[in-house]
Amino acid sequence: MRVRDIWEFAQKRHLVYLRRKAGVDPAEWTDDPILQRYRFCNVYRELDTVTEWLRIHWREPNTGDPDLWFAFVVARHMNNIPMLEALGGAPLPWDPEYFVITAENRRLEKEKVFGAAYMIGTRHKGSKAVYLANEVFTPLWRARELVRPQPGDTLTSWHMQLGLWYGLASFMSAQVIADIKHSGVLRQATDWHTFCASGPGSRRGLNRLMKRPLKASWKEDEFRLRVSELRLRLAPHFYEAGWAPPDGQDTQNILCEFDKYERARKGEGRPKQLFKGNRL
Repeated sequence: MRVRDIWEFAQKRHLVYLRRKAGVDPAEWTDDPILQRYRFCNVYRELDTVTEWLRIHWREPNTGDPDLWFAFVVARHMNNIPMLEALGGAPLPWDPEYFVITAENRRLEKEKVFGAAYMIGTRHKGSKAVYLANEVFTPLWRARELVRPQPGDTLTSWHMQLGLWYGLASFMSAQVIADIKHSGVLRQATDWHTFCASGPGSRRGLNRLMKRPLKASWKEDEFRLRVSELRLRLAPHFYEAGWAPPDGQDTQNILCEFDKYERARKGEGRPKQLFKGNRL
């Protein structure tokens, strides 16, 4: 297991964040040419730009709402701050007509509606906002009393519950969990620190870490066991640096970003987003 390699990547990436926050001259953020050129998510997901905005504007003001999870289903399908700002606050209660009008007005004005982080498909041609409102969000809202987290739920059990709904497969459901596990009943989940769900990038990252073929498959339970092992082996390095060790979802995310870094380093491809100096 290439623990040293992934730790060195995580360390360099987090130092970029800390130096930028401290106002260090940009020339001193990093001497790594890949980190200078391409955008990588933060080591801690809570520090990413959209996540910080959602925490301040949606999560903290609505932390007592039992259906805050629904707002984050909407948020992660959009993943674009100007669109989220245009909604005027967390979409609670749900108003599909207002959502569609807001999204369509932005589209007609040639403004972004969707971020680039997640690929959102549709079952038919036409407006993606209409599709999401009619086929994903509204059915989920109508069933909210059945879906909302309950005392005693684990992240794993609620991930399975949310993932049953159309448009909320494993990866997207886990993104919602990463947001709402910081509020409500899921803060008490027994697997808060260990839960994660694989995605294509993190599976490749784990294959690189384990020196396996890049396209080798993983059973989900084996993936989680390996991520837990990695988390434990990374913890001493984080403690030594004076940083909190990453939880399971942060560790899974580090694997995804490590895969991006290794692709660029080895000339196998390049990350799709360039580094922009006004973003952390």
